[in-house]
Amino acid sequence: MHKDHPIVLIAIGGAAGTLVRYAVSRAAPVGAGTFPTTTLIINVTGALALGLLLGALTRHRPADTLWRPLIGVGVLGGYTTFSTFAVESVQLVRGDRMFMAAAYVTASIVVGVLAARLGERIAGTAPAMAQEDEA
Repeated sequence: MHKDHPIVLIAIGGAAGTLVRYAVSRAAPVGAGTFPTTTLIINVTGALALGLLLGALTRHRPADTLWRPLIGVGVLGGYTTFSTFAVESVQLVRGDRMFMAAAYVTASIVVGVLAARLGERIAGTAPAMAQEDEA
C-alpha cells in the first residue's frame, strides 16, 4: 500500500513530527526578543537526522519507498520549521536586534548544513560522496 500511497505515510509522519516539535517548544520556551535557541536546536537536530536518514538510505536502500516519505518528508518535515525561523528572524530585526538576527540566521544555516553533512558522514556515505565531488 505504501508504494501507491506515500501521501498517507507523509501525513502520519508529519503529524508525529509536528507533535514532537510542539512538545519541544513547550518544554523549552524562549521569550520574545531573545535568541531563538529552541527553534535553532529543532532545526539543527532535524538536519542531522535527515542527513543520517538519507545517508543510510543512499548506502543501504537507494530505492526506498517507505522510510523516505514517512521519516524524511513526514516526521522531519513536520519537526523542522523554516516558517518559525523566518518569523523569529523578522521579529529580531523589527526589535532592532540586528546582531542577534544576523547571528541567528548565520548559525541556523551554517550549523544546519554542517549537521546534515555530519549525519551523512555518520551514516557512512562520506567517502562515496567525496569521490563523486572530485569527478
